[in-house]
Amino acid sequence: MKKMTSALALIAATAAAPVLAEDITITVWAGGSNDSDHYRIDNIRIAADMLSREAAIRGEELNITVEGKRDFDGWDGFKQAVTLGAEAGNAPNIVVTSHLDIAPWASAGYIVPVEDYVDLDAWPLNNVYGNLMEIAAFDGMQWGVPQDAESRPFFYWKETFAALGYSEADMDAMSARVEAGEYTLRDMLADARKAVDMGLVEKGYGFYPRVSNGPDYAQFYQSFGGELTDPETGKLLFDRTAMTEMYQFFVDAVDAGVTRRNHIGTEWDQWYSEVANGKAAFWHGGTWHYGRYTGKEGNEDFFGTVGFTLIPAGNDAGRANTVTHPLVYLLTDQEDDRAEEIAAQLVAIASEPRLNTLHAIKSSHLAIGKAEAGLDLYSGDRWAAEATEVLLPHANAQPNHPNYGAFSEAMFKGLEAAWTGVQTPEEAVAEVEAQLTATLGDELIVR
Repeated sequence: MKKMTSALALIAATAAAPVLAEDITITVWAGGSNDSDHYRIDNIRIAADMLSREAAIRGEELNITVEGKRDFDGWDGFKQAVTLGAEAGNAPNIVVTSHLDIAPWASAGYIVPVEDYVDLDAWPLNNVYGNLMEIAAFDGMQWGVPQDAESRPFFYWKETFAALGYSEADMDAMSARVEAGEYTLRDMLADARKAVDMGLVEKGYGFYPRVSNGPDYAQFYQSFGGELTDPETGKLLFDRTAMTEMYQFFVDAVDAGVTRRNHIGTEWDQWYSEVANGKAAFWHGGTWHYGRYTGKEGNEDFFGTVGFTLIPAGNDAGRANTVTHPLVYLLTDQEDDRAEEIAAQLVAIASEPRLNTLHAIKSSHLAIGKAEAGLDLYSGDRWAAEATEVLLPHANAQPNHPNYGAFSEAMFKGLEAAWTGVQTPEEAVAEVEAQLTATLGDELIVR
């Protein structure tokens, strides 16, 4: 009886003890995000609510406030804000950014490895596609978690293609023909010229590329046999022949009258409107463009008007390919380790299939994990299902190398010089090689 009385007294005392509340604010900054991408931040808010509810069941009080920001002055403004914040010691807890930022920001000490705070072998992170997790890793460590996936297809306007003599069956077979190397960029250039000569599209609109630098142009380098890194050393790889042939392809497109010499720098709003409504015969873009074409640009019959494939091979040395450029969740270095721990848990929860599918379908992106394909919201979306099947198995990514940004900028600068006629392809390649050799030194292999 005495023992029972003591036990009851202990329980009463314990029940009377106040539960200490933990209040924490987590800030999330998302680069390159517009209204359709709001789940990049909202999923962290949903995760915070779930984590707080789990704490409550354990008898704890965890109050998490999530503050988000996505209205930056473009990518440059976003990255400058993050780096300045990191230098000043007031960076946001979580950043949603390009995986290409991992190498320089890890090297600078701005971010911490997510693997220090979460179990990568446990649900839901063990459901994320392995190749996407690799894209968010650097130097043998898992720094981030993929926030979304995408791919960059080659598009064509079906009505124009039909007028060139292609049947419905031909168009149904195009993806397979491109994948097999049976329809190449040179075949496309010939068809684009026919489209211009036949008056199906205006001069300069046979092939209507991206209007500024971006991951898309790495695809064309690969189409002509280029490789971005040396697989044995991990160093950046400059292939003179592949780069020259890539540059020459765009020069030939200009000379054939299918691409405008002054195309680079065209306003993006103009470009979107034109390709979404049939003014161009061929173009390339991202899977997320589907949302823009069918939304703001008013294309109400996307699948009846637009076909898509991998980026075709350019020659026998190259291959059909596509680049995926996933954005990633990264954790910044904070004085408070508890803030890093909570931020990591929120990122893990936000990676669960149902939450990530909200973002994928809302923003016309692709799944980060295997289980998403089995969800009705994802499998019932025709674009997500078809783009995943046709593109993702062949997707590769630009390398997480501290100097890849310099490589990419130099490659595009040389392309622009050749494209606009300032230099011949050979002259442009020689100048880019000299610049990269001087800049990168031993981190560059020239082939």
